[in-house]
Amino acid sequence: MSELQVRGSYRVSQIKTIINGIVIGALAGSAVSMFRWSIGHMTNFMRYLYVNSIHHLPFLVAAIVINVAIGLIVGWLLKQQPDIKGSGIPQVEGQLIGEVDYGWWAILWRKFIGGILAIGSGLYLGREGPSIQLGSTLGQGVAYFTKQVGFDRQVLISSGAAAGLSAAFNAPIASTLFVLEEIYHNFSTNIWIISLTSAVTSDMVATYVFGLKPVLYMKSTPLPLKYFLWVVVLGIVLGILGRLYQVVILRMGKWYSHTHIPWYFNGIIPLLLVIPLGAFFPHLLGGGSDIILRLSSANYPTLILCLYFVIRFIFSMISYGSGLPGGIFLPILCLGGLIGAIVGSIAVSLGLMNPAYFSSFIIMGMAGYFAAISKAPFTAILLITEMVGTLTHLLGLAVVSLIAYGVLDMLNGKPVYYSMLQQLLKVQTRMNLGRTVEIMETVYAGSKMDGKLVRQIQWPMGALLTKIQRNGVEIVPAGDTLVRWGDTLFINVSTKNQHSITQQIISQTRET
Repeated sequence: MSELQVRGSYRVSQIKTIINGIVIGALAGSAVSMFRWSIGHMTNFMRYLYVNSIHHLPFLVAAIVINVAIGLIVGWLLKQQPDIKGSGIPQVEGQLIGEVDYGWWAILWRKFIGGILAIGSGLYLGREGPSIQLGSTLGQGVAYFTKQVGFDRQVLISSGAAAGLSAAFNAPIASTLFVLEEIYHNFSTNIWIISLTSAVTSDMVATYVFGLKPVLYMKSTPLPLKYFLWVVVLGIVLGILGRLYQVVILRMGKWYSHTHIPWYFNGIIPLLLVIPLGAFFPHLLGGGSDIILRLSSANYPTLILCLYFVIRFIFSMISYGSGLPGGIFLPILCLGGLIGAIVGSIAVSLGLMNPAYFSSFIIMGMAGYFAAISKAPFTAILLITEMVGTLTHLLGLAVVSLIAYGVLDMLNGKPVYYSMLQQLLKVQTRMNLGRTVEIMETVYAGSKMDGKLVRQIQWPMGALLTKIQRNGVEIVPAGDTLVRWGDTLFINVSTKNQHSITQQIISQTRET
């Protein structure tokens, strides 16, 4: 094949990639926008029901009956398809490494209905995780109808995930980076092009439905450098409390097992507990966007902020630990915003900071807490920038995210979604002897593979290198083929012990 033909084939491939991204983005944007709209309206109705249940018995009875019915319906859906459990992000990660798989349509409609019912009831759950899984299943559906398999199918799934998050938060750049940094752990050209295309398309659909105003827009003044000692304090606090969050959230499943009721009906417990919470603290209901937007202007005393943090922390654990379809993304941002508000309130009350900069601490708290818990600082910085709608806090966001990340790392914290995936795989083993799956890894500069011939590399048992992609050109490897940094390796691995094989390959492709 001539060089001209190679370039022509590469251009056709890129055009196809962009078209796929537009299709997936339009589908995911439409589905997630309907998801957001339904959750918002249901939450408003349930809040009205809870508030009136204090003084009117019929409202209380209606709230109990409705929430028990929700618990039974969602429990029935969970029993049919356990993969709709929780946020869905660990399932998507597992799918992309080939250790989890499921039918796209069976998950799509159940996650959609179950997510609306669970999140719309007012539980402290976020819409973003389910939105990511909804988008990824639509990408999987496109792959099914276009008969794309292997790596091409994985690319469509990951682009759908980016589109789902983008429509949930109107943050296309951060959504693309989240898929690359947290879900796929790879910055391949094909992946970022289609992910960005689908995220932008999805965002356009959501913007048409919900408007241009950022999801967490708030007026704030950039923090001067003279106050950055408080940023350091905030970062340390966020890192410590982030580790506490990880420890508790990862043990909730074990604690729920002591209830001795079927796991798929655990959701009835938080659904009953949310009724009195909704009656006395209606503004705390849901993922947390309402209270975040109130923080900067409500002038809550420090003790009230601490009370709200404790309530949100405990009931977020109870809500998510039940296994109901719902995420931790927005609840994490809410807790981070509350921590930032507490630290900022203390600084102001001591006369050590001008009250004009209070909102900056809320914004930095959200970024730092998410950066620590997910160990995805780049995503945290961009996400909050897009959600708040200002670029003036980038320095503060970067500093607090790095400090919180470093503190959590010193406390031996791991990315929370990765840890959840490990728990999922222990419960849900799907390794069948005789099957293989294609994985893709990029060779980093300075790694063990960089500069070696294929025959000089210690390939794990059960791994077969099938293709190398270099600068858009595909190379069929031979023993004397030189592997260079920047190369993308396509490797077939046995589904038996796939995770162990993949980790061995990663250890040779990453920087030493």
